[in-house]
Amino acid sequence: MNLFLLRHAIASPAVSREGFADSKRRITPEGRKKMRRAAKGMKALGLDFDLIFTSPYQRALQTAEIVAQVFRATPRMALSEHLKPTGKSEELIRQILRSDRLPDDVLLVGHEPGLSNLISLLVSGRAGCCVTMKKGGLCKLATAALKAGRCATLEWLLTPRHLGLLA
Repeated sequence: MNLFLLRHAIASPAVSREGFADSKRRITPEGRKKMRRAAKGMKALGLDFDLIFTSPYQRALQTAEIVAQVFRATPRMALSEHLKPTGKSEELIRQILRSDRLPDDVLLVGHEPGLSNLISLLVSGRAGCCVTMKKGGLCKLATAALKAGRCATLEWLLTPRHLGLLA
């Protein structure tokens, strides 16, 4: 199984004049433009996704929708409470494993520090290793048997700029 972890695109500031709750923050026009270009870079890499899990927070959901539009495919998309900033990696792994048909390529769209902690858990067996996920950045992990612990290999970690150069 290949796990692709995508941090949401650039969003409005945490404290905005509109007074939106954190979960309602939307991606900015700049974030939308950069994410569309990054998604085109993902497509140029030959990536494909069987399933997309996304945080229900607005900025992550919008990011996942941009990727789905660029790919013009209909991968199954599902919300996951475990991809929220306060989500639990172990519960997310259980949710993936409970999928109707275990997918080969899964895109997870979420937030920091949750994505970095998930990378750390799957690669080293513990959360807390120092990994930096830029907004709009994408990481690829490969695993033969997904579990909550050391089971994956970090294949690459790309910034949105790298992805954009591939478009």
